[in-house]
Amino acid sequence: MEKPSLKVKGIILDLDGTIVDSTEAYLEAAKAAFASVGRPVDIKLATEIPRKLEQNLSIDNLITGIDTQKFLSTYLNAYHRATAKKTKLMPKISKTLEKLSRKAKLVLMTMRHVPKEKVVRELEKFGLAKYFQLVVTGLDNNHPKPSPEAITEIAKQLDIQTSECAVVGDSVINVRTGRNAGAKTVAVLSGTFTKEELEKEKPDLILKNVNELPDFIK
Repeated sequence: MEKPSLKVKGIILDLDGTIVDSTEAYLEAAKAAFASVGRPVDIKLATEIPRKLEQNLSIDNLITGIDTQKFLSTYLNAYHRATAKKTKLMPKISKTLEKLSRKAKLVLMTMRHVPKEKVVRELEKFGLAKYFQLVVTGLDNNHPKPSPEAITEIAKQLDIQTSECAVVGDSVINVRTGRNAGAKTVAVLSGTFTKEELEKEKPDLILKNVNELPDFIK
């Protein structure tokens, strides 16, 4: 079946798993967190933990018999430190963002609980900051995904309707957030969620990666 084209004025892109590959940062954080509770790192959980956190789910069933609060605190602190050095650009992403920026206003929205200035510095390091009109982090609103609050505020700042936005990301929570806001939704398979998991959320598009997106934006 032919994939639909999306007529939008704003494109709201996720960061980890969409614009950058954060696999090494996830591993670095897992190593630090397991060490903090006196256990060897479980490599299999290095990507399962962020999957849970992305969906605001408990990790209690993943790791038993530990101080979960201490583990998570260490994990998140280590992860936010590691992103400055361990994240890598997804292939050809700069050229893709340049194409998209000619079609719509671009916004970066991440669930990382860090000041936006830190994310901007990361984007500047990769030469990507110039493509984004706004950067929004988990510290910028009181209601995290899948609440539509952030999307509504972004649309307001861009002076467009939420229905004129496309929310693009690699996780089920990105799709739910976009849908809750009445925006178009695009899921990409470049992160930690499977095609089957993303299909259940019924996004408007499922693409291999962001590099395919310019062909579907009017």
